[in-house]
Amino acid sequence: MNNKIVRNTYLSLGKLFLILILLCNSNSFGQNSEKHNLRGNYFEHRANWDLTEYELSVAFNFEKKEISGSNKISFTSLDSKDSVFQIDLQAPMHLDSVLFNGRKLTFHSAENDVNVYFVEVPKNTSYFTVYFHGSPRVAKNPPWDGGIVWEKDKNGKPWTTIACQGLGASVWFPCKDSQFDEPQSVKMHYSIPNGLTSISNGNFLGSKKENEATTWSWEVKNPINNYCMIPYIGDYVTVSKSIQGEKGLLNYSYSVLKGNEAKAAAQFKDIERTITAFEHWFGPYPFYEDGYKLVEAPHLGMEHQSAIAYGNGFQNGYLGKDLSGTGEGLKFDFIIVHESGHEWFGNNITSKDVADMWIHESFTCYSETLFLEYYFGKEVADRYCKGIRKNIRNDSPIIGNYWLQEEGSGDMYYKGANMLHTIRTVVGNDSLFRETLRKMNWEFYHQTVTTEQIESFMSHELKSDLSSLFEQYLRTTELPTMEIRCTKKGAYFKLSNCVEGLELPYTIGFNVSIEVSENEVFVPIDKLIDVNPELNYYINYSLTKTKGFKRKIKS
Repeated sequence: MNNKIVRNTYLSLGKLFLILILLCNSNSFGQNSEKHNLRGNYFEHRANWDLTEYELSVAFNFEKKEISGSNKISFTSLDSKDSVFQIDLQAPMHLDSVLFNGRKLTFHSAENDVNVYFVEVPKNTSYFTVYFHGSPRVAKNPPWDGGIVWEKDKNGKPWTTIACQGLGASVWFPCKDSQFDEPQSVKMHYSIPNGLTSISNGNFLGSKKENEATTWSWEVKNPINNYCMIPYIGDYVTVSKSIQGEKGLLNYSYSVLKGNEAKAAAQFKDIERTITAFEHWFGPYPFYEDGYKLVEAPHLGMEHQSAIAYGNGFQNGYLGKDLSGTGEGLKFDFIIVHESGHEWFGNNITSKDVADMWIHESFTCYSETLFLEYYFGKEVADRYCKGIRKNIRNDSPIIGNYWLQEEGSGDMYYKGANMLHTIRTVVGNDSLFRETLRKMNWEFYHQTVTTEQIESFMSHELKSDLSSLFEQYLRTTELPTMEIRCTKKGAYFKLSNCVEGLELPYTIGFNVSIEVSENEVFVPIDKLIDVNPELNYYINYSLTKTKGFKRKIKS
């Protein structure tokens, strides 16, 4: 059967089943059933319809710092009894009207939430158009504290974009603002003053000049997160190229402000290096039909699907710094590598609830390690991964509260990456680990998923019960400690500060290992060749030695 048919069937027929899976998760619904919010939920008026397409048209007024436009929303009804649809648009933006075939539809705002509207949709309707206008929230510290960015370049020309992950695309246009459901395709038309260029996701359809404004049109042929639909408006120069990838010829381009062409030509060689490395680890780039773009932005960066925002100053590292403190992080441009990793984890595979954003960030943070391993070897990669541990806080669990639009701890980056590194070490089969990452991107191709799906998939494919490892690192802030006590007669091994059932294989000699758990294990001196702490595990070590112990201890 055609993959697209399979995917659409999954989205339409399987949606209610997946909702039930989430509802059965005691950590997700049971604890928060009375305090879920309209933005975070996926219950009535959202679960009753499936997005198929957006056609977004927006005009930008730079003098007034206002926008106005429409969004034609196409859908499939999943519940014939519920004809009320939830649409999100955050104040101070205004929803002006909703039309179907020229007929105005009735809508009203939510009683306790000014950012939510309910539209009464006639039966047998497959689309409606929402008209809106206003001054979107201005970003205070993009991309973290997001909104619209009204900047000017060094020549005084307008330079505008939007960063809204977490905050949500409804900060600037009306949509079904949930990661649970994605439009299968989108068209975008941006009207801006003549003399400027608008870059966006997907393929360029053309531009049309009318009086003082030009409308630039773009099309995305694949499912896309709302927060990834982003315009870049400025005095841009675009360079287009192609690379032979696993799936054929991949068209890519980069767009930078005039005057930065030479810097970009030198620095953006990391584009091809990154695509090559990640296709090795994760499989084909997920959006061949839409191409790949890197676009200079007035903020650090964001993983906008097929149109990645770049603001790293044309330098290696993270704004010229090495987040690992080892020197290895200066061997690549952090924003190009990290944000490109999100094309596989975040854009191809998307978490249904932002509480499960570790699926995006943990795998993508680990992609930095895998990039280094591909080009510089495992020793360099291990050193980098261990180095970023210094950024882990263990302040709260990586998984957030479900249905509340709440992400978990920022540890989803560095701790999440080291959790995956620990899992890879426990499994002890690098080829199988790579095949699992590749299969994952095919199994969940262009889908939204839950933590439970990813955990189950990895345990099955890696042929190991990883439940206790996921429990330890995703849902607790405790760091396990391996206690090693060496005596004249031998060595005692034990795990403490860990969840029930956690076991870690541990090397005690040449290709000889034991399983260390909460139950103490004794290895007699005649079988103990050396004590070699496996630092690829993200755990603490407690090593003690009594006088007379005559075996080698490495650290």
